[in-house]
Parts: sequence; structure tokens; C-alpha cells
Amino acid sequence: MQPQHANYPKIRETVRALDDLGVDVLFNWDHFFPLSGDPDGLHFEAWTELGSWAELTTHAQFGTLVNCNSYRNPDLQADMARTLDHISAGDTGVGRFIFGTGSGWFHRDYDEYGYEFGTAGERLDALASALPRIEARWAKLNPAPTRKIPVLIGGGGEKKTLRIVAQHADIWHSFTEPGDMPRKLGILAEHGAAVGRDVSEIEISNELSRGRTEADADDLHEAGVTLFTFGISGPDYDLGPVEKWLAWRDSKNS
Repeated sequence: MQPQHANYPKIRETVRALDDLGVDVLFNWDHFFPLSGDPDGLHFEAWTELGSWAELTTHAQFGTLVNCNSYRNPDLQADMARTLDHISAGDTGVGRFIFGTGSGWFHRDYDEYGYEFGTAGERLDALASALPRIEARWAKLNPAPTRKIPVLIGGGGEKKTLRIVAQHADIWHSFTEPGDMPRKLGILAEHGAAVGRDVSEIEISNELSRGRTEADADDLHEAGVTLFTFGISGPDYDLGPVEKWLAWRDSKNS
């Protein structure tokens, strides 16, 4: 649910509607400007928005697809995640926050907010250094998280990103084409063997971009994908495609 081109009352209304529809997860993105449409259009900051989502929802897990590691100190990220975990726990006592993260890529965000952009390799190295600090801070915080906060890592880079996934992720998210998924999972398994991790415990997530068919989704599901994402944008947040994909999901669970 892209936080762009809509006023917050519309976002609030849509979050509630999606939770009522029964989506499993709600994600926003961690940018400071729209990525489509008017580049200077309406837009909201991701983590602040998630504090609202934690209270607005009762069913769906939620998070950012994905947090930009460059914008916040790793220990602060851990504390923010733990706080959202507790806010969302409600009467169950178990939080619903998913810590989705990545190395960052949108140059304008960096330039206008004063962050050093560097190179893709440097940003990936920074992510690799940040994740152990985040995990260590979760172990120190009082109160502790209500559960082992799931770590989702986004990206498809085969040398660095998938190695970080093998080391730290509970969920791997990408935009991989159905025919390429087996090869990518093979590379992930190689990284897992190198770091001593059984990557079969990592959930596989993939984007159902516009134009993808149910046959594409079937192929991805057959390849091992069990978390599917689909993007919607303001100002209208058309829920029709979401309802279509929920019906497809339910057909697989029946």
C-alpha cells in the first residue's frame, strides 16, 4: 500500500478495509517522495505511518517493503521495530510487525534528505553490518519483543544480497520471474551451505506486478513462493485486484 497521492483519512480508511478483507500482510515503502505519478505529489513517511497501522489493524501483519537501512541507526531501527511489535500485540500479547529491510536505492531520497548515497556495494556492506547490531539490540531491550520479529530482506542480487538473506532472513522478497525462481533458490541454497544455514526455513515472497496472471502465480507457488505481494496506490487505492488475488489465495487453501 504505497503511501503516495492520498491524504491520511483515505489511507486510514483503506488500511481498515484491507484488514477487514483478510489480507495476511500490509506493507508500505520507505521513501520520502512518490515513485510514480507526480514526483512531488502527496507522500507520507513510512515508520511513523506504521504506528498508526499497528492500532488500525487487528488481523494483518504489517511492515515496510522495505526499510532503507541507510536512513536510521541500526540500534534505533531495532528499538522502533520492538515498539511497533508491542503496539500491535493487542489482547493476544503477540505482535504482528515484520521487519522488512534492504540497502536502499532511490537517489532522490538520499540527496534531498542529506544521506550519503555511495555505491550499491557499500550500501549492501552497511546492511550486512547493521543486521547483527539489530539482532543484538533486540536481545538487550527491556521489554523484549513479544516474539522473534521476522526479518524480511528484499532484493535479488546473487553475490551479496542472497548471502545476507541466507545469514539473517526469515523471509526473502524479490521480483523474480517464475522461470528464474528455481535458479535463484539454488543460489540461495549455496549461500546457505556456505554459512551453515538450512535455507528451507526461509519463506519465499514475490511481487505479483501488474500484468501477472494466475498462471504466473501458480508457477511461482509451485516453485516455492508462499507470500505474494501486490501494490496499490493513492489517490483511490483500487481494491478490486486485491480481492481477485485473495480469491486466488483462498482457492489454494481450500
